[in-house]
Amino acid sequence: MRKIKILLGVTLIGAVLLVYFNYPKLNLISGYASKNMASNVYVAGRNAEDVQFVDHDMPLIKLAGSSVSEQEQTASANVFGLMTRTASYKEGLGAVLTNKDFSEHAFDKVPNRKIENDTLPFPYGNNGLVDTLLPNVDYDQIEVAFNNALNNPEEKTRTLLVVYKDQIIGERYIAGFTKDTPILGWSMTKSVLATLYGILQHQGKIDINAKAPIDEWKNDDRNTITINNLLRMQSGLAWDEDYFKISDVTKMLFLDADMTLAQRKNNLIAPPGQVWNYSSGTSNLLSGILRDHFNDHQSYLDFPYASLIDRIGMHSMLIETDLLGNYVGSSYAWATTRDWAKFGLLYLHNGNWNGDQLFSKDWVEYITTPTKNSDGKYGGHFWLNAGGRFPDIPTSVYSANGFQGQRVFIIPSKDMVVVRTGLEEQTDEQFNMLLSEILMAIP
Repeated sequence: MRKIKILLGVTLIGAVLLVYFNYPKLNLISGYASKNMASNVYVAGRNAEDVQFVDHDMPLIKLAGSSVSEQEQTASANVFGLMTRTASYKEGLGAVLTNKDFSEHAFDKVPNRKIENDTLPFPYGNNGLVDTLLPNVDYDQIEVAFNNALNNPEEKTRTLLVVYKDQIIGERYIAGFTKDTPILGWSMTKSVLATLYGILQHQGKIDINAKAPIDEWKNDDRNTITINNLLRMQSGLAWDEDYFKISDVTKMLFLDADMTLAQRKNNLIAPPGQVWNYSSGTSNLLSGILRDHFNDHQSYLDFPYASLIDRIGMHSMLIETDLLGNYVGSSYAWATTRDWAKFGLLYLHNGNWNGDQLFSKDWVEYITTPTKNSDGKYGGHFWLNAGGRFPDIPTSVYSANGFQGQRVFIIPSKDMVVVRTGLEEQTDEQFNMLLSEILMAIP
């Protein structure tokens, strides 16, 4: 009996310690589950049960139970009844995690959108597709590539689209997804954010080589950090981008009301320009700098849509904000697969959209120039193949990358854009195989 009591005591102590050390994580687990549920249901129009049992079937997150309130347009989640978090949706702004100070979005302003009906086919309009078969495309080979990507359940590819010479030559969606389903780009949003800087540079309204305009840095060793350093993830500021523990990035995304401050507060660990350190906090810091560029908040909210998104007809795109109305430029842009392809095509055409020059060719050269100490894999908020991480595709290929294998690949030498979205990160070998099989269809 004494041994049993000792065993029970040890078990109880172990359980208490387990809860003690993991309890703070419940905040992040519930936060992820409620935010992801709200965005998928209200932004993407997804089925809540499908999100719960498919999207949330991942380590730790699957411990959370979620529910939605259609009337209040909220989603809530907790872990075995503990640490309930709620996300609130507002049209035009998306879903945001609330806290004790804010039970819903804390401001009334929403972006003004200019969405026009058009008569043009994709990509310069949304009125259908050109149905002409291109003579130099091996459509059977395209079919092979698509079958290999979408018929393997372990890869969890959800949508795949290939555009060649401005024409869709392959497009497929799994059940539950269509050409009209918005997809969360996760960190592909970083490339969208950077593009806004390219547009301002082209307009002569910003100099990316100028010092970052942050008052609290002016009198300390951070005063030499430039916008260029931030765009290249070379600020030298401390940052921990670890999604599997309580870290800088998880605290920012699931606890902070103002996500532009997380990186702004950190100190230097290296001189600016010397260390490459991937940081979602840096992207949201850039979103805050962009906000301060405008005289009023409405102008900031309108700028991404007027200057880029609606300007090229990506009308499905929505960039969600934090509680204080800052665009979450690190992570939260949604768009249909076709509209993500339009973003890639804008770069394929060096910033020119059907005669409208949004940014210069020099900007494309800038974002595709390898950043020092990134091993040729990173440019200016875009990922590169300059270091040959994909050995069977051209080194000129570059891409917008996001969590769980969201990708927009721009392939200049083949006049091609490939969009892949899914629920599972792919290895370099898997992406190399996918792209090489697609490229085999073009002599």
